[in-house]
Amino acid sequence: MTWRVECEAFLFDMDGTLVDSTPLIERIWRGWAARRDIDVDYLLQHIHGRRGVETIRLVAPHLDAESEVRELLAEEMADMTGVTAIPGAADFVARLHPAQWAIVTSAPRDIALAKLRVAGVPHPQWIIAADDVDIGKPHPEPYLKGAALLGKHPAQCVAFEDAESGIHSAHQAGMPVVVITHAAGADTTGLASVQIGHYNELQLSHANGQLQLARERVA
Repeated sequence: MTWRVECEAFLFDMDGTLVDSTPLIERIWRGWAARRDIDVDYLLQHIHGRRGVETIRLVAPHLDAESEVRELLAEEMADMTGVTAIPGAADFVARLHPAQWAIVTSAPRDIALAKLRVAGVPHPQWIIAADDVDIGKPHPEPYLKGAALLGKHPAQCVAFEDAESGIHSAHQAGMPVVVITHAAGADTTGLASVQIGHYNELQLSHANGQLQLARERVA
């Protein structure tokens, strides 16, 4: 059986979707949890795909979230050891016209650009970053803004995600969702249109201004 879709644009999450920074992110959050006496197991359930400030408000509402996240982001920017590209990601986005894709990330713009550079993944013309939205994932606002930035209706876009919060965000925005399982594992929401381990499993073609995406899979 073949999964196939036609669209006009792609919207990519970044962490776990274009770059694998899971070791870095979890290392930094574990250190923060130890310093602030936060239950690390509970914390790790909420860090992926969310803006840092929203994670802190959720797990530690007694703390000044803005101040805490500034400390975490400074630590992240200072040491990006272990950030790598998801297999096939760099080649995949390099095949896209600049008007056909954007990044929708819960990271700040400078962090996103730094990670892409370290991983060797081309950066797009447009990025919806943490500071560009009022409400982050799992709310649909980030993906709705991403589609608007490209001048597309959400149904004309395909989202690439890995984390539960991002999958919900894209789905609520009205987009098919390709879930990348390389870093985060299989989709548990049941909302994925298709799941892949890496981009080499996908076939990409262009025809009459449309993007055509397919994956062969066993019935």
